[in-house]
Amino acid sequence: MFKLKGKVQHYAWGGYTFLPQLLGVENSEYKPFAEYWMGAHTSSPSLVEWDKDHSTPLNKLIDEDKTKWLGDTVAKTFGGLPYLFKVLDVKDMLSIQVHPTKEEAEKGYARENEAGIPVTAAHRNYKDDNHKPEVMVALSEFWLLHGFKEKNALRQTLSEVPEFNALLSIFDKEGYFGLYKYVMELPQSEVDNMLAPLLKRSEAVYKTNQLSKAEPAYWACKTLPDSDDRYTNMDRGIFSIYFFNILQLHPGQAIFQGAGVPHAYLEGQNIELMSNSDNVLRGGLTPKHIDVPELLKHTLFEGVVANIMDGEKRGAETVYYCPVPDFIVSKIELGKDEKYTHTAFSIEIILVTEGEATITSSNQTLHVKQGEAAIAGAAEAYSITTDTITVLYKAGVPQ
Repeated sequence: MFKLKGKVQHYAWGGYTFLPQLLGVENSEYKPFAEYWMGAHTSSPSLVEWDKDHSTPLNKLIDEDKTKWLGDTVAKTFGGLPYLFKVLDVKDMLSIQVHPTKEEAEKGYARENEAGIPVTAAHRNYKDDNHKPEVMVALSEFWLLHGFKEKNALRQTLSEVPEFNALLSIFDKEGYFGLYKYVMELPQSEVDNMLAPLLKRSEAVYKTNQLSKAEPAYWACKTLPDSDDRYTNMDRGIFSIYFFNILQLHPGQAIFQGAGVPHAYLEGQNIELMSNSDNVLRGGLTPKHIDVPELLKHTLFEGVVANIMDGEKRGAETVYYCPVPDFIVSKIELGKDEKYTHTAFSIEIILVTEGEATITSSNQTLHVKQGEAAIAGAAEAYSITTDTITVLYKAGVPQ
């Protein structure tokens, strides 16, 4: 068991204070701190700290002895660390995303390799051959888009929004696929003609703080730039804000997002755990590449009833079970003189989000405070104690 130092990603949508405060670092340059990565992703591997002056990238360490760190089963099944553990601070909306299945990711990755498309190309869809299911646990009030509304709810939206009335017959005749295909392929001038009057009407109410975050108009107005031409070249992802479920998660609640479910993070802070992949098919709210035919091929076109999880309590630990073999996440809450004891099945990463703790294994004692993380190899037995009130999140592989 050793301390682990992650990597900060400074994406433009990130906040300025939450992650610096969590990690205990300065942000004198006022850079956006969007994500804190803990894992072995080759583009940004975490560092395993042997002591104050010596460290090794986690991906290199695992490659040197996969069985030792991953355990025999996980090493044979995945060949590497199967997950990427993150903390996110979402200040501005992320792009609408769909992730492919494992089988389709393998096909797409091979197809684009054969076509000679560089992995770093902006128009490439598949950066690797893996799927990207993900689970998030809210650290604050968290807002997101998640899947299409159920049929009656979507019909109601199309009926109540005057600009969308013409879409109702398309939905009734051609269903979710026909409706989504229509707006995603609509010429830009017609997108503007449909959305501009809706947002002009909504913006007056938005600017006087009369819109709730539960209303799609709130988030639609938030997409508008502060410029005179903001009603031209409008983002067609605004349609999805009205078509998808808008969810609010309270701290400690979680949601899993599997292959095909369209989604977008809107606002808040969370813990996120995902398969070790970067395969994203985008559907709007972004200037990045959107491949509409590929997006349509992999999107789940049905109404979704969100399964918001409160987790299963096991003493001091709350476990959030997910329907994938790649990862499992849990929250550990300890009071003074309480003790958590565990043996890792495969490699585990433990992050302190509140307080401080002592982690003791057979030959190591680590003192970890807020924002610090530790890593335990396969079959490592350890205990966690604290002299205060401490909250930790643990990522691992289900047994």
